[in-house]
Amino acid sequence: MAKVTETVAALALPVVERAGCTLWDVEYVKEAGTWFLRVYIDKEGGVSIDDCEAVSRPLSDRLDEADPIQGSYTFEVSSAGADRVLKKETHFVQFQGAEVELKLYRPREGRKEFVGVLKGYEDGAVTLDIAGEEISFEKPEVAQVRLYPRF
Repeated sequence: MAKVTETVAALALPVVERAGCTLWDVEYVKEAGTWFLRVYIDKEGGVSIDDCEAVSRPLSDRLDEADPIQGSYTFEVSSAGADRVLKKETHFVQFQGAEVELKLYRPREGRKEFVGVLKGYEDGAVTLDIAGEEISFEKPEVAQVRLYPRF
């Protein structure tokens, strides 16, 4: 049986593309006792509230028809954001050379967070350039990688 996120992604993809956007990610999580279904979208030049609405309304109808989730949940459509989480290989390829923040499950040399330029991604292992030194992190130790925008 397909995961909820995979089923929703398949339902969402044509709706998102019709709105002129790309599907970044789908998340189904429980927070403070409430289930949330979040669809993250992206678009060249940025995502507007109108883009979110153009996806939200028709996708909500498709979800009601398909009914892939038992029970109640809160449905949200939003931009992937400037500090978006990189999860898929395509995300890492797209943002090669960008500054990212990497978080570890356990400290390495007394630190759990590293900021550097994304240099590589292979089989889940992430390589960063940190102050001119390339450091690799294996998949089992990496908790999260996200873009690190400077304002």
